[in-house]
Amino acid sequence: MQQKQSAMPRLAQAMIDALKLPDLRARLLFTLGILVIFRFMAQVPVPGVDVEQLERVFSSSALLSMLNLFGGGAMERLSIVAMTVYPYITASIVMQLLVPVIPRLQALAKEGEAGRNKINMYTHWLTIPLAAIQGYGVILLLRNQYGILPFEGALADVSIVLTLVAGTMLLVWLGELITERGLGNGVSLIICAGIVVTVPGAMWQTYQTSGVGDLLKLIIFSLAVIVLIIFVTEAYRRIPVHYSKSIIRGRRMYRQSGSSYIPLKVNMAGMIPLIFAMAVVLLPGQIGSYFGDNIIAQFITTWFDPAGWFYWLIFFILVVAFTFFYTMIIFEQQDLPGTLQKQGGFVPGIRPGKATSEYLNKVILRLTCAGALFLGIVAIMPFFSQYIAEVQPAFMIISSAGALIVVGVALDTMRQLEAQLLMRRYEGFIK
Repeated sequence: MQQKQSAMPRLAQAMIDALKLPDLRARLLFTLGILVIFRFMAQVPVPGVDVEQLERVFSSSALLSMLNLFGGGAMERLSIVAMTVYPYITASIVMQLLVPVIPRLQALAKEGEAGRNKINMYTHWLTIPLAAIQGYGVILLLRNQYGILPFEGALADVSIVLTLVAGTMLLVWLGELITERGLGNGVSLIICAGIVVTVPGAMWQTYQTSGVGDLLKLIIFSLAVIVLIIFVTEAYRRIPVHYSKSIIRGRRMYRQSGSSYIPLKVNMAGMIPLIFAMAVVLLPGQIGSYFGDNIIAQFITTWFDPAGWFYWLIFFILVVAFTFFYTMIIFEQQDLPGTLQKQGGFVPGIRPGKATSEYLNKVILRLTCAGALFLGIVAIMPFFSQYIAEVQPAFMIISSAGALIVVGVALDTMRQLEAQLLMRRYEGFIK
């Protein structure tokens, strides 16, 4: 397995070069401006909410703290963008899972950009009901489990749900503006920004509750997790491939050959299985809110409490299962054996066709085992943080799930910045 190296001095120089170029500087400033707008929107609560009461409840609940971490602090104020873009992420994952199953979507996926635009439109439409369901679940959770939002009535609930849905769709639009006119994937950058801004508050809270010693332990532990994530995220295995083709010149036929490789990443699924598993493992807590304060709700909230071991065990199992499932779907969609055969390529020592497919499947299975265990271990790292420092897992300076998202987004943005610089004949900074 190979791993890419990146040098911080070269990255700093690349940023300086980017700021010197007017068009790149405009892209960077546009991206920064949209993220600032997002942070202002996160401070605006929905009508009729007691923000001080919300902050007190969120500081004492592990479940709500976990939800607030990925909302960038917007959830504890129940702001108009409290759900950020996660309903859109969920809709995107659902659509990716439906494309191989539904023939109509398969046909659209093969139509090029027009088909992708149509699938993207379906994703936007699916986001609206998912955001409404999630928003109503948040209302019931806060009202039934924590006694917040005391006013009841269909009109009040509908107004809050519509506000939350509108906030989510507005953020999706802003994210797509970043992708089009800025630098990086806009939706991912909004999620990343929401996670990063919680770090200072989490550090201060850890300092107040546990002291300097535990804070330093937690910082070191968090940095070690981030280094591990970078190492495995950038690791891949090279599969050698030889190409041969025939060229006719005049009346003679010449055969030309060349060699290359297929880079198969250890963590091919990225952060998607972890996000999907988190959505599933948090679902029982939201479902429990529908039952009010009775024995069923108490049973659900007890077993699926982020401070308990059962929650993290289920989380680990779901992450591993979703990693295998999602990786196999991606591999089937890519159809590497068929693509190699069409291009006249073959793996040395392996027959083209079925034998190549079986060989690549075995390699993918072994890599996925390593990638799934890596993601599963990363997912439950916050649980072990409580044994390193006397803090709740949800109060880890930056959760391992959040760290994985931040690292993935940062690397993707760096690659896009490098591509922009290379087009202008600057030297790249990712080796």
